[in-house]
Amino acid sequence: MPHPFKKLCVHAAMIAFVSVGIAQPAQAALVGTAQVVAAANAEQARASLAAALNRADVQAELQRYHIDAADAQARIAALSDAEVASLAHQVDSLPAGGDGVVGALVFIFVLLLVTDILGLTKVFPFTRHR
Repeated sequence: MPHPFKKLCVHAAMIAFVSVGIAQPAQAALVGTAQVVAAANAEQARASLAAALNRADVQAELQRYHIDAADAQARIAALSDAEVASLAHQVDSLPAGGDGVVGALVFIFVLLLVTDILGLTKVFPFTRHR
């Protein structure tokens, strides 16, 4: 009469051998060049965003808005490849002054200059007033 533990071990071994023999379906597909390039671009964009977050001025702005840098890094890591590429493109296309501040100041200057030339305001002393 076999020992109950020995019988349990034999049954466990039989189940293990049978389950290993079950064929698992495998799928294989060609990876296109576009997919490889897109993945490489996404990793490069992710690295550039991470580098931008590590800059001192960006760290100061994050602290000003009470955002933890580690949380921002985690959120960037959680973005999909398409979202990372879009965000990196938006960051790259921003003006160096940041958020169009320089453009707004130039617009206000030109607006005041035109109104001063037309005689509606007296802001600049170098324009003629009648």
